Amino acid sequence: MSSGSEQHGFKIDDTNRKLKKTEIDFMRLIEQQNLERVQKLQRQRKNNKIVGLALGGTVLGIYLYSIVSVKQEKFLDDFEEPLKIEVPEKQ
Repeated sequence: MSSGSEQHGFKIDDTNRKLKKTEIDFMRLIEQQNLERVQKLQRQRKNNKIVGLALGGTVLGIYLYSIVSVKQEKFLDDFEEPLKIEVPEKQ
């Protein structure tokens, strides 16, 4: 595999060397961009959860409303089958 001084294609010769100001500034810039990206993803995840809960609540509400409204219908309870009248055949 890779040795301790060589990782991901970068070769580190001197671990005690001081970083230049441009390198530190670049690291800060990358950290700031990463922080903004993470905050954006967290905001997006929160919005997705809110939308999912709203849609789920709407579906559940429609389902419950339809169940309750069907239970309240009484038009079939009072339904009486009409009496059958036998008509004598004429010969």
